[in-house]
Amino acid sequence: MKPSDLSKVYEFMTEQIQTGLCAIDESGRVIIYNKKMRELTGESIQEVAQRFVSESLDFNHEHNILHNVLQSGQSLCHVKHTFWNKKGEEVTIISDYFPLVQEDGSKIAIQFARDVSQLEFLMDRPLSRYGAPLTFDIITAVSTAMRQVIQQAKIAAMGRIPVLLIGDSGTGKDMIAEGIHHELAEKNEMFITLICHRNEDMLLKQLETYIAEAENYTFFAVRIEYLSMSAQDRITKLLEAHKERKHVFIASIGEDPIDLIQQGRLSKNLYYLFSNLTIKVPSLHERREDIMPFIEDYFSRRRINYGIHVKGLSKEVEQVFLNYDWPGNLKELEVLLDDISLLLTNEEYVEMSMLPAYFKWKLKQTQSPKESNPLLLNFNNEQGLRPLDEYLREVEDYYIAYALQLNDGNISQTAKALGIHRQGLQYRLKRK
Repeated sequence: MKPSDLSKVYEFMTEQIQTGLCAIDESGRVIIYNKKMRELTGESIQEVAQRFVSESLDFNHEHNILHNVLQSGQSLCHVKHTFWNKKGEEVTIISDYFPLVQEDGSKIAIQFARDVSQLEFLMDRPLSRYGAPLTFDIITAVSTAMRQVIQQAKIAAMGRIPVLLIGDSGTGKDMIAEGIHHELAEKNEMFITLICHRNEDMLLKQLETYIAEAENYTFFAVRIEYLSMSAQDRITKLLEAHKERKHVFIASIGEDPIDLIQQGRLSKNLYYLFSNLTIKVPSLHERREDIMPFIEDYFSRRRINYGIHVKGLSKEVEQVFLNYDWPGNLKELEVLLDDISLLLTNEEYVEMSMLPAYFKWKLKQTQSPKESNPLLLNFNNEQGLRPLDEYLREVEDYYIAYALQLNDGNISQTAKALGIHRQGLQYRLKRK
């Protein structure tokens, strides 16, 4: 193969690879900026070249690191960076930076960027996306409490007034917020989610940029109490300075606002902005009437999207689900249904045997201490001793469930605490 042909192969591979590539030479000139990197930043190679020269924007973080790598000759790996791109999307990447000395002695620095935005997004979203705008029509609201929530939310949309959503994690506050956005009579340009436990300065600068633009946006600040008091005061001033605009601002908190104010975690001035309307989104155990309709809707979508045959839950499993307290609310229920669905083939009903081991142990922990202790459970039953591997596996399942509970269900943290790989933990969770 001729060198020219090989060069075309390399060029093709560079453009098609799903890793963002950026390289600069010693003068700071951008010599590689592949398709994936352009998708991540929303910029052309000409725009990024100009940005690297002017350093006028806030997400030139990678430029600084590339220059440092050139100067030091040292590689730098696993650098996490979150920024807002030119398309108005929040992007999180993990990058590795390497110096390269060429045959003529010149140097270049190369960045390899992996897009982890979706993983970060799913960690923060209480519920899965439905493949369609989240309007009030597709939100499960059978209970009186939830119907009242939606009625209040529609009033907020009608008046375009600031809304404070109060509720535990996983209750569906994000769905209510997006429902308000789609209910607006005069539509806003975009629904922008602001994750408040991320980079605070970047969030505020992006909010300042958007709020001053000509278009009207709907902003949803998730768990605004995670911001510092100074950041909350800056948001208050921003909203007051642009109150003549038709932006809609929605925020969520996880606890009673008065308690948060007394604890110094919620700005009193910011809370006053929401004094016209605060909406309490009830926990799932407070609206058990919504459990089965949510499950029916979930399996209906699975049948349409994946062609599975399942019709629903067996009577025994249905009773278990209705009696369980669901401390993780709709998020916990949906994650459980996801785990169950992975094992479904031609079954029409979900039986007790299909429930994951970690959930069975959660159920046992709601019983008496003796019943929930695997070291005592069926130890002296009438049938005598069980096989040792069966008994030890049961104890292991209990211990894993206990570790998951301590780590709020976080798989990565639990695996680290147990000293095993994440994949090993996932295998153990799905083996029953």
